[in-house]
Amino acid sequence: MKPLAVLLLFCLLIANVTTKAMERDQSYNTSLHDGYDRIKNIEYGKVGKHRLLLDLYLPHEVEQAPLVIWIHGGAWRRGTKDRMPLLFLVKQGYAIASVDYRLSPTAKFPAQIHDLKAAVRFLRATAEHRNIAKERIGVAGESAGGHLSALLGVSNHHQQLEGKVGVFPDESSDVHAIVDLFGPTNFLTILPQSTPHGLSVRVPALELLLGDRPEKKPALAKLASPVEHVDNEDPPLLLIHGDQDPQVPINQSHELHAKYKNVKRPVHFHVIHGGFHGGDDFYEAEPQKIMLDFFNTHIRM
Repeated sequence: MKPLAVLLLFCLLIANVTTKAMERDQSYNTSLHDGYDRIKNIEYGKVGKHRLLLDLYLPHEVEQAPLVIWIHGGAWRRGTKDRMPLLFLVKQGYAIASVDYRLSPTAKFPAQIHDLKAAVRFLRATAEHRNIAKERIGVAGESAGGHLSALLGVSNHHQQLEGKVGVFPDESSDVHAIVDLFGPTNFLTILPQSTPHGLSVRVPALELLLGDRPEKKPALAKLASPVEHVDNEDPPLLLIHGDQDPQVPINQSHELHAKYKNVKRPVHFHVIHGGFHGGDDFYEAEPQKIMLDFFNTHIRM
């Protein structure tokens, strides 16, 4: 072969490899870990130019893995899918999807729940490709993510909260188990229950999320409150809350717990005695075991 032809062939090969690499980087990338794979930056929807992304943690050698969707906290205005504290579940054979959603500086409520329901529909539609059991889906989150987890779970089939984000409108956004870690549950009572420190955090966060204080947007505050959506078809619920929480009063979890008890749905309330708002206390051996047992009971089967 002539030198010029060899050079052209080499350039074509390099261009092909580079193109494939760019295509891979633009969609997602996979990193291998001990016992699981992490697939980053999977696009599950798009709103205008805003790409909605999630990371998947897939355990090795597990057929039809049950899935838990993790929703991060951050007062609805910050936070990222990159912090995912449920690796202990991955090591027990669970797939985890850590999901980003539009934050309140970008979009007001109900954009956040519209995004998360789109994520559920996407994950259910693509479950077979990922070897995930699409009818065994749980959700978990902390703080603002706990609120969104509870709202996602108790608003199955709620058209006003369903939204039109994503490309799988015919898929169900139902989930089958909820873990709410110290999340707000009633926007119409949280401020009267709050300490001065709590008010300094919650008032600006809720004003940014709703567009004003909850009492000035009562219909929207009610729509955003999980306690307002509880009925006798809701999935099992696990609440974990610290009794010294200075930001989200523990009474918020008591309210949702009482609603579940009233309609006789499965619910368990675990109190972290001396626990504040987040931190390692919520991921020590005991709460890990409680969460694992809960998901084993309700979506492992």
